[in-house]
Amino acid sequence: QVQLVESGGGLVQPGGSLRLSCATSGFTFRDFAMSWYRQAPGKERELVATVSGGGGSTRYADSVKGRFTISRDNAKNTVYLQMNSLKPEDTAVYYCNARNVYYSTYNYWGQGTQVTVSS
Repeated sequence: QVQLVESGGGLVQPGGSLRLSCATSGFTFRDFAMSWYRQAPGKERELVATVSGGGGSTRYADSVKGRFTISRDNAKNTVYLQMNSLKPEDTAVYYCNARNVYYSTYNYWGQGTQVTVSS
């Protein structure tokens, strides 16, 4: 059974930091590119960051470059998102996504974790 379980969300003041984690099971983790998406109220879900199966390649949305860092630990089947210098516009539900690098139809989602940036 495939599971992606996010954790680490919460309320933080502007300029603060949070670290999200996504623990996975039920699939061959290294065969999947891992991504973080987010969805703010009234907006479409957007891609935040992606890391390749081996962890050597990363991509970021322009809005988070230089502030967020995505990483993965293939020994723990877990992906992380370190978020620094948080802004109110980063407020959203953050979702973990796994997409098979060979067969993109194998595409899995977590349940999401709320991040709220407010003073």
